[in-house]
Amino acid sequence: MLDLPRWRVILCLAAALFGLVFTLPNALPDNVLASLPDWVPHQRLNLGLDLQGGSYLQLEMDTNALKTERLNNLVEDVRRTLRDLPVDFSALGMSNGAVTVRITDPAQIQNALAALQKLNQPVAAGVRELSITTAPDQRILLSVSNQALTAETVKAVDQDIEIVRRRIDALGTKEPSIVRQGADRIVVEAPGESDPERLKDVIGKTAKLSFQMVDTSVPPAEAAAGHVPPDAVLLPNDEGGVLLVKRLEIVSGEMLTGATQGFDQNGRPDINMRFNGQGAQRFGDATSQNIGKRFAIVLDNRVISAPVIQGAITGGSGEITGNFTIDTASNLALLLRSGALAAPLTVIEQRTVGAELGADSVRAGELAGIIGLALVAAFMMLAYGGVFGGVAMVGLVVNMLMVVAFMTVGGAALTLPGIAGLILTIAVAVDANVLIYERIRDEERAGRKPALAIDTGFTRARVSILDANITTLIAALILFEFGAGPVRGFAWTLSIGVMTSVFTALFITRLLIVLWYRTSRSKQLPI
Repeated sequence: MLDLPRWRVILCLAAALFGLVFTLPNALPDNVLASLPDWVPHQRLNLGLDLQGGSYLQLEMDTNALKTERLNNLVEDVRRTLRDLPVDFSALGMSNGAVTVRITDPAQIQNALAALQKLNQPVAAGVRELSITTAPDQRILLSVSNQALTAETVKAVDQDIEIVRRRIDALGTKEPSIVRQGADRIVVEAPGESDPERLKDVIGKTAKLSFQMVDTSVPPAEAAAGHVPPDAVLLPNDEGGVLLVKRLEIVSGEMLTGATQGFDQNGRPDINMRFNGQGAQRFGDATSQNIGKRFAIVLDNRVISAPVIQGAITGGSGEITGNFTIDTASNLALLLRSGALAAPLTVIEQRTVGAELGADSVRAGELAGIIGLALVAAFMMLAYGGVFGGVAMVGLVVNMLMVVAFMTVGGAALTLPGIAGLILTIAVAVDANVLIYERIRDEERAGRKPALAIDTGFTRARVSILDANITTLIAALILFEFGAGPVRGFAWTLSIGVMTSVFTALFITRLLIVLWYRTSRSKQLPI
């Protein structure tokens, strides 16, 4: 019958208190919230891009650059493998999307094939990374399989998402949204960031750093004319010229543990770096073995500095000097701290939402919510009377408090579609009350006493409520999984609202109606 277990009462009070406490900071002015004690929750609901204003970027990964880099690495792997064997070879390079090499002695082709097969790693069950075949004129062809390129693209996009997140976090942007879209695209939403060009400057640079020795085996004029050794590469420098450097990297950017903007002995902006253990050892060995020679600091295939090694640098730290301003040095230090992109990203779409437009959206959403709540309240009062209609509205208010509280605690961003989800939640929550009240009416018409009608009404309506809301929740979860941006915001808000509306209908509403009946002992239900 109409029992009131203590656990049910405590659960309902705790839910209502949770909703009130964690929703309240969103309604308080800044000065009032700041004056509250530290133990009082201060966290507020984050507003999305369309409500707060900010920048939107859609980025596309350069998969061709990713493939080219993979083939360049494969060229170096082939060169090292054949030299270690040793096998005489020539004409090593890339041709038509594959790596080709000519084995000088026909008798060594099988040995070379066996050695190169060790480079062929599995990427999936029964699938190898490389296709290695022979061709006329004692040549061996190595190409990267499509499966391997697809797997590498997925991995590269995941890595770039994390790198982009670190870079944006370092700018101080609050709660950015960075998600994959399709196979090779990333969508960035940065609420509160009104300058998309600043985002593009920070996000768009690959920031791949390496330290490589300068190659002096060929005079600069010959190198510029195209006479470049196979183990060297000609790169542009910041002085408008070119410089020949060894392909072998002494230290790479992945070995950095820190990078900060500082000043050199002449007071010019520079970048101070710290290496991890491996990087410190390799940098120390290279500088101690090449005193008097030049090494190049290469950033995104451009030499930004090429100092002469004056002595061994064994302390695990160093500095990058160049034609920096404080801003450019700070930005470069930020990029180096966050790491290099796995592949370049190109901006294919950008939008800016002004703060005024966001404020208009907030006001429109508030107005829509108030109107919706007022109309629902009027309907419930007219259809089910002041008592039952009032109970439904109290449950609805608790429901909305719980939704906002959960979104605040969870760090979710409220978007304009999210407001639509909140308004839809009002209808979903009231729908459960309608099912309960109509069932109670039916039970009373069947001749059951008020207490039995209430109890039976809740019991028999429970299955319909759960069935309707579970199907809605499944649809919302599908939208969240496969949707992007605004669709995910709508689905997230609706999912929370569905779960809280079931709770308020089956627990809060029942508690209030039972309390009313125990107090009034009415002989007939006013419904």
